Amino acid sequence: MDIKEVKDCFRNAIKDDEKGKKHKGLLIGESNQKMAEGYLTKAKLNIQLSELYKKNGFDYMIPEAWFYTLYYCALAILLKFGISSRSQRCTAIFLKYAKEKDLIDYDDELIDRITVHTKKGEESDVDKREEARYGPQIKIEDVPKEYDSMNRLCKRAIEQCEEIIYSDKEFKIPKELL
Repeated sequence: MDIKEVKDCFRNAIKDDEKGKKHKGLLIGESNQKMAEGYLTKAKLNIQLSELYKKNGFDYMIPEAWFYTLYYCALAILLKFGISSRSQRCTAIFLKYAKEKDLIDYDDELIDRITVHTKKGEESDVDKREEARYGPQIKIEDVPKEYDSMNRLCKRAIEQCEEIIYSDKEFKIPKELL
């Protein structure tokens, strides 16, 4: 992980914030257990939503429920560090950095699935979510095939997120990023 990318997520957010703009990055604040738990609750509710969508034939909504389950877990983890995010890209960048520095124990696959890819030909769950959400189709062929494995993956993300946010360990932003 290029540390410059992580630092840029903080620097750009600070610049935007100082200019009175809504930032698209990461801002440092205080660790917020209550908000972290709120995001974890939303992640759990999204699993229930995927079940309701499946039961009622709303396949096109399921990839979005899966994606946001993973994303809410990521936001909860950032809040343990005292970081608020307004960028899917920067959220994934920070999690990759934290994982590489052994600050968190969180599966790479869970981070990869929320990573925004900018190169043509690279597809992520972000792209699947957008295609399902904004495309014209209601039935999506891959959703029933992936349903059980994606629900298991989302539940694994929730379990790992719970271990992090309910940990007594203090999560500090490394000085090299400040």
